[in-house]
Amino acid sequence: MNAFYRKLDVEIPILLAPMGGAVGPELAAAVSNAGGLGLIPLWYVEPEVVRSNIRATSALTKRPFGVNLNLNWPQEDRLAVCLDEGVKVISFFWGHSPPLVERAKKAGATVLQTVASAEEAKQAIDEGADMVVAQGWEAGGHVRGTVATLPLVPAVVDKVAPKPVIAAGGIADGRGLASVLALGASAAWIGTRFLLSDECPIHEHYRKRLIAANETDTLYTSVYDVGWPDAPHRLLRNSTLMNWENAGSPPPGNRPGEGDVIAHSPSAGDIVRYQIYTPEAGAVGDIDETSMWAGQGVALLKRAQPAGDIVREIWRDASATLKRLGAASDSV
Repeated sequence: MNAFYRKLDVEIPILLAPMGGAVGPELAAAVSNAGGLGLIPLWYVEPEVVRSNIRATSALTKRPFGVNLNLNWPQEDRLAVCLDEGVKVISFFWGHSPPLVERAKKAGATVLQTVASAEEAKQAIDEGADMVVAQGWEAGGHVRGTVATLPLVPAVVDKVAPKPVIAAGGIADGRGLASVLALGASAAWIGTRFLLSDECPIHEHYRKRLIAANETDTLYTSVYDVGWPDAPHRLLRNSTLMNWENAGSPPPGNRPGEGDVIAHSPSAGDIVRYQIYTPEAGAVGDIDETSMWAGQGVALLKRAQPAGDIVREIWRDASATLKRLGAASDSV
């Protein structure tokens, strides 16, 4: 784990998952200020918006933070802005690009690559990534693979050791963090838990659904129009999903209610059924029918808290769990 702490310059092994529409400068900075690492999703905005978000985050924290870029789209211009602004951590997702990895590393950035299998992890390390994010299928939002976190993490650790591995998917409390550390991961990548942070600008109805949800209330599917091919995702069940399943899970063009305007967003205008959209504060309409992203760890969400408190609570509970297990082992 020493290489992990040294490379990312963090105090606590928690990374904020870069959730589109839910993570902005305030949330990323709050996680970094608490000793973890905030990551901002900026792969879908214009380069000057990338720049303004980086500067806004820098104004809120003196600690390291990172930027996430989705390689399903060209990212040369956005990466150039990140490096020009001195971003120290670049996270790549959904694809591979050795030239961009090399470019980021030459500029002094640490490169993270999200992977879905041990073989993909080895490929990422061979292409120059400094560490990998092993994403289990329990994760919310866009999910690249189909292997659960528990078997995936040790397989990846064994494949790429001594390179650090960050575990993602279904981790929402100290017990989850302790478990992936026991599997050999150096840190946890946590998203769903931070949807209830005070700094997360999501709609109040979305928050209430998250608090009420249990571990069976999410669906791994490809029904929503995410904007790129072969991109499954996990989100809370709603009547849109249930009606689609009851209709036999038809393809686009034949889905029930397709094209219906279900809500209106201050930032995105009219929202139609099956459109990806993280419901934000200020949206109006049938919010329950929008894409409410969540991982299977959602059952562990109980209340809203400041992001810094979430970081410290998870780390405190993880440390206590590991200490308790160590004492139990010593007594055997």
